[in-house]
Amino acid sequence: MEERQEHKVLMALEALKKASKDVEINPNSGADEGGGDSPSMKALLELETGSEDLFSGDPKLSALSHLLSHLKALASSLRSQSSSNSSGGGGRRGGGFLRLLLRGRFDGRSEISRVAGSIGSEIQSWLDREYADHLIAALRSQSSDDDEKIELLSALETRVSCGFDQGLQDVLLKADVYGAVEAALADKAVAKPVREHAAAAVLALVRFNKAVFVGPVLMGPAVGSIVSIASAATLRVLRGLITHIRSPLVDVLHSDGKIPKLIALLSSGDLEIRAAAFECCLEIGYFGRKEAIEAMMGEGLVKILMELQRSGEFPSSVARFAIQLEVGEGLRQREKRAMKLEVVRRVKEAAITGGEAGTVLTEVLWGSTP
Repeated sequence: MEERQEHKVLMALEALKKASKDVEINPNSGADEGGGDSPSMKALLELETGSEDLFSGDPKLSALSHLLSHLKALASSLRSQSSSNSSGGGGRRGGGFLRLLLRGRFDGRSEISRVAGSIGSEIQSWLDREYADHLIAALRSQSSDDDEKIELLSALETRVSCGFDQGLQDVLLKADVYGAVEAALADKAVAKPVREHAAAAVLALVRFNKAVFVGPVLMGPAVGSIVSIASAATLRVLRGLITHIRSPLVDVLHSDGKIPKLIALLSSGDLEIRAAAFECCLEIGYFGRKEAIEAMMGEGLVKILMELQRSGEFPSSVARFAIQLEVGEGLRQREKRAMKLEVVRRVKEAAITGGEAGTVLTEVLWGSTP
């Protein structure tokens, strides 16, 4: 019963946010043709009517209460102006319009738009706090439904994907949302779909603000957990993390001994996993330092790529990896030349026929379309 009530509150807040946006975009819709308030304006004014009881005891909502009172006063003033204009008679409607313009009616509409926008921002902050509290409570509760956890994690991912917001960041940090998400990701007792969505939320948080969330990712269990889950979804997350964090993330993979696991996934029985693991290897090839690349070579990467290329699954896979090494950021020029020679040597070892070796080496030495 309590969960259903909380869900209703969140849905009501979402509706009010939409109403404030409607009034902000088109303040002239604040009143209908008959002089009454539009549905969006009515919704906001009804919230103001009950604000004393609803907002009492929560200082964070005092600004919203003041804004709603201001909106009510503006709406009342404009209704009075509209009524005064109507009493002037239909034949003088054009003159009434001019008088309202001179009285600053359109300044009033502009103020309504500004206040409605501020109300929307305050409601969004309210929503952010509510969703953060619900997410943490759900992730930390063993009795919470997995579907609810997934829904809340998806909502977090969507919200932070809208772009940086200082207010939202303050909410996330104060509530320690990352800590709760990371704990769910690292907990092997948590259902795999929930952990996959937690991984996606980690990537979304890094994209939201690298300066804040990269450190916890590098120092905590997130990277190792993502590799250990070893699903196509988490491997796509890993590729995204490598792309955004670059060499430091590859360093963690190498120092934590996760590269052998990634190379092994290239031989998975699931094509989607093989493809996602291959994309991760390409990113490591681009951003990885010498030690990480040597670790990949030592796990038989070139031989495995030759097999995948031979099967027709990943055309020019060896050349694509070699190109990543050559144009990437992780190796010095001298190291790039040495690694290319190492790729050539391993291609010759892994080739079944001279013709196959010649074809692959031509792509590696002279280039192939990545």
